[in-house]
Amino acid sequence: MDLVTVAVCTYNSSEYIIETLESIAKQTYMEIELIVSDDASNDNTIDLVEEWLNSEINKHRFIKSQLLKVKKNTGVPANANRALNASNGKWIKYIGADDVLLPSCITDNIYEVTKNTKIKVLFSKLDVFLNTFHESNYLYTTPNEIKQNSILWPQRNSQEQYKMLLISDRIHFTPSVFLHNDTLKKNGGFDERFKLLEDYPLWLKLTKAGVRLYFMNKKTVFYRKHSKAINNSVKEHIINPNYFSSESMRRIYTYPYLPLLLCICQRYNWIVSQIFRIEILNTNNRFNLFLYNLLLIYLNPGKYLIWFIKRLPVKKDSIYTYC
Repeated sequence: MDLVTVAVCTYNSSEYIIETLESIAKQTYMEIELIVSDDASNDNTIDLVEEWLNSEINKHRFIKSQLLKVKKNTGVPANANRALNASNGKWIKYIGADDVLLPSCITDNIYEVTKNTKIKVLFSKLDVFLNTFHESNYLYTTPNEIKQNSILWPQRNSQEQYKMLLISDRIHFTPSVFLHNDTLKKNGGFDERFKLLEDYPLWLKLTKAGVRLYFMNKKTVFYRKHSKAINNSVKEHIINPNYFSSESMRRIYTYPYLPLLLCICQRYNWIVSQIFRIEILNTNNRFNLFLYNLLLIYLNPGKYLIWFIKRLPVKKDSIYTYC
């Protein structure tokens, strides 16, 4: 059986970390290496993890387990890379320190990648909950289905996926991802220049390098939305909150590879997103939500220009066909 590394990246995660670790211990798959990488938590996360790892019940559950610690906070990508560099598994499954793996998560992923040896990056479904994983707090399952306009449509190749990702981050269920370790390392891991943005640059980098993203139609993760999480809010947004979180990232990863019109359109969207970032998180402020909709959707000049260009005779593989 292949060794799988389960990597938990923690930062002030004391409220939920034990629940996450318990879900890993309960996996039906046994060949697991557990790595907890902490990014200089100032609560009692490290104490809780050490106690849990050293308990009689847990210290023999894994092929290997370790806790990585640093003295200074370095950001999400650097924390993920520390776990990656310390990992020995053929595959690596990242899990947030406030989320949980379903019991057959690793088993289901291993079955799928064994069945199709071309898979190096595999996504799956996840259930989203508010605050706790009680049935009454269930919000929705994502994705409900993979449609023809999805980046993970089975007939789409890596270059088509790359073009779609250049336009926007269309993968909103990244906590489900299961990764081939050597592929991730070969492509440089996570870009540490962007402290709070680890996934979007990675999908761009991988697909540009010819690594296709696959999807498995099974639930593998429970994802928690709560007010303490950096990227979570209790209200769904019109646009993924991570989409415009780093203008500097887009200057490196997207703008140089897009037509000028699409660059201008993205820049406009980013400015509107930044202006309304605080207000849009306020679920009671309907006027700000209305203005956000108005500016971003109905008064966006780029939207109408792109609509016009798409109706002109353009090449089949033109990036405008993915808008």
